[in-house]
Amino acid sequence: MTIKLDEIDLALLESLVADGRKSFRQISREIRVSAPTVKLHYERLVNIGLIKGVSVDLDFGKLETKTSAKLDQIRHKAVKGHKIKFDKGLLVKIACDYCNGPVHDKPSILKVGNQERFFCCTSCKTLYNEKYRGRIESLSNK
Repeated sequence: MTIKLDEIDLALLESLVADGRKSFRQISREIRVSAPTVKLHYERLVNIGLIKGVSVDLDFGKLETKTSAKLDQIRHKAVKGHKIKFDKGLLVKIACDYCNGPVHDKPSILKVGNQERFFCCTSCKTLYNEKYRGRIESLSNK
């Protein structure tokens, strides 16, 4: 299954790519929606696995040569120069959180804490629930 990104999702992604340090309030003013709406869309993008984290962009020119050389090697391994153009109608593939298989049609969803887990079938959802029962219960009691 694929999820279609709407205009708010695209604007949020473009804003975060430009500066990942922005607060939800700053982004909300920039894209002209409320801060809770930005937070909701951000959490949805994290839940479906599109946003995996926010990375640091270091100024290697301000480091000493030994440190700079080591960090430069790390940077070349980690950064692959993602050049992405965010277009309307962009689709996101979803993988099952239990078997990592593709999710077709309508996913089976399990809410765990403040996150949603997506499954390709009810069997995977049940197996996931059984495997992580203790963790799920501890998160539900908070």
